[in-house]
Amino acid sequence: MRPGASSRLGEVTSIRTVVEHLFRKRYEIKPPGTVDGGDICDAGSHFFIGVSQRTNEEGARQLNEILAAEGYTSSVVDIRGMHSILHLKSGIAYLNCRRLVVMEEMAGWSDFQGYELVRVPPDESYACNCVMVNDHVLVPAGFPWLRSTLSELGYKAIVLNASEFRKMDGGLSCLSLRF
Repeated sequence: MRPGASSRLGEVTSIRTVVEHLFRKRYEIKPPGTVDGGDICDAGSHFFIGVSQRTNEEGARQLNEILAAEGYTSSVVDIRGMHSILHLKSGIAYLNCRRLVVMEEMAGWSDFQGYELVRVPPDESYACNCVMVNDHVLVPAGFPWLRSTLSELGYKAIVLNASEFRKMDGGLSCLSLRF
């Protein structure tokens, strides 16, 4: 990726070294495109790409082309008008079986048609930044409605304290590197 925050551009070089040892085929987002990982929601064979303060339209276009070349579909979700979240994955998370956790503010958007939505009430919207790992869902502590709802749907929740990360607009997906 190519982060939209200039303070994070150094990460590209440091992660490139690691990725080169793991994958033969690699892609890069070229300037003026920017893409932050928090704006990419992997939903099986489809990807939602958030256009935000950190991911621009050119970066989303380039990522769409890369994904298409690898046989995936994608769609762009413009969150620039929202003031409640920094990245797309702060407001949605993919569980499995075409099921999305989504903050109530975004639940009516046509971008998510065809998906079963777990609509999270406004007072628990921070919990939308959860992460499915194998057959468990990592959920931030302090959000009983989502934890209970996930349990009713048959998911095993692992509750984690993310309060320090929340102070800096960070969430559980920010702490994960998945590939």
